[in-house]
Amino acid sequence: MYPGDFAQSTPNKPAYIMASTGEIVTYKQLDDAANRLANLLRASGFEVGDHIAICMENHPRFFEVIWGCHYAGLIYTACSSRLTSDELSYIINDCGAKGFITSKYKSDQAAEIINDIPQAALRLMVDGTIPGFDSYEQAVSQHSTEPLTERISGMDMLYSSGTTGRPKGVKGVLPRTELTTQNGVANLAQMLFSMTEDAVYLSPAPLYHAAPLRFNLATMFTGATSVIMEHFDAEEYLGYVEKYNITHSQLVPTMFVRMLKLPVEVRERYNLSSLKVAIHAAAPCPVQVKKQMIEWWGPVIHEYYAGTEGNGFVYCNSEMWLAHPGTVGTSIQGVVHICDEEGNEQPQGESGTIFFESQTQFEYHNDPEKTKSSRDPQGRGWSTLGDVGYLDEDNFLFLTDRKAFMIISGGVNIYPQESENVLINHPRVVDVAVFGVPNDEFGEEVKAVVQPDVMPSTAQEAEALAKELIVFCKSQLADLKCPRSVDFRPELPRHPTGKLYKKLLKDEYWQAAGRSI
Repeated sequence: MYPGDFAQSTPNKPAYIMASTGEIVTYKQLDDAANRLANLLRASGFEVGDHIAICMENHPRFFEVIWGCHYAGLIYTACSSRLTSDELSYIINDCGAKGFITSKYKSDQAAEIINDIPQAALRLMVDGTIPGFDSYEQAVSQHSTEPLTERISGMDMLYSSGTTGRPKGVKGVLPRTELTTQNGVANLAQMLFSMTEDAVYLSPAPLYHAAPLRFNLATMFTGATSVIMEHFDAEEYLGYVEKYNITHSQLVPTMFVRMLKLPVEVRERYNLSSLKVAIHAAAPCPVQVKKQMIEWWGPVIHEYYAGTEGNGFVYCNSEMWLAHPGTVGTSIQGVVHICDEEGNEQPQGESGTIFFESQTQFEYHNDPEKTKSSRDPQGRGWSTLGDVGYLDEDNFLFLTDRKAFMIISGGVNIYPQESENVLINHPRVVDVAVFGVPNDEFGEEVKAVVQPDVMPSTAQEAEALAKELIVFCKSQLADLKCPRSVDFRPELPRHPTGKLYKKLLKDEYWQAAGRSI
């Protein structure tokens, strides 16, 4: 099933609702809008398998754009609305986008990059226009709501970090299946999380992230209703659960932390009894936080460990987690293998790189080295996200470290090499290491340790230089990728070959936290 089916069977049912305004988009409205865009794309020369990029906030038109691209059989890249102009134009060019759809909210940035994305010939803007962009509304209004004759499913290609520090597209194989074929996430939502047409799914996160994008699409594949929060607020979230009788939702641990910090009288103000399934992923959840959430919400909390790459899926419900506190679950898609550096399997209880043995094939777009590094060194066809962990005697997986010092702050992946590449170009910086340090609310925050040309002689000098470096970094990267604090050392720990012992630095900051992830 897909929205076109529900446009026939339940045309007036809400496909999604914007949480703060209550704006409703019905399945009939969604299907008509998606068909108009699909016809526009085909008339503009887009063929099945072509690429298109989208950069929008959590906007009422976001999903009609996504479904229109999906109906046209395109490979669509949803870009973060928080990227810098350089980062955004890089992704648009790297994915080979023949078109770019954005909103008036992003018009300043759209104007900055217009000369840097020449291959994106189709440029549409929602809610208004600027020179070089056509009106989305006017363009689609000229096209029919009749379905395309060629009905092939599109797919996403979302971006993860690459070996050079630049993001890399996680590229699957376009299945070229009929449009009515639902995706694997929809199957999971229905079979594992008991999602039916009666479900109401609350989505509190930015829609350009993999999980919110795919789970909202799964909701609409099911014929259920999504409720989209424009921005997350802890108390508003609780209010929306009650207001919209939410049955399903997906969060990140940072959201749990913020809700737990609300005064007890605020938390007890809202009726959450409609909530049947609360899913969390994207970042490790502290054991105590999860225990408190299960005590508060009951055994409705489910966790999974997976990646944009889709090579495996590890899962646990509340009962499984309480029996194995700290686990991320046991595998239900792909066989988990724990291997050492040479690819030899480790015994239970011993840590190593987590590999999945599965049928899923993926590659990192334009990065063969990163693709190669994700594969089993013994050539068995297994693949890894680069994380480190171990299996207990019941085959429950525990994470113990993270790929290449990837920082996960509030559920957002941050690749430290990007900010290191910027900071090393500052005239005062001789050497630099960037990594994650503990943050009670976000799990981790970005820290830079710098070897300056001359060590600051006073605390005031150190504070001034730290501020200067942070501002310098923010001038070239999205602020979430930049250090929140900077420390100074006369020398960083490097091997004579030049290899930086970043783990030695990271361990100093994590030792007091009593955890390494």
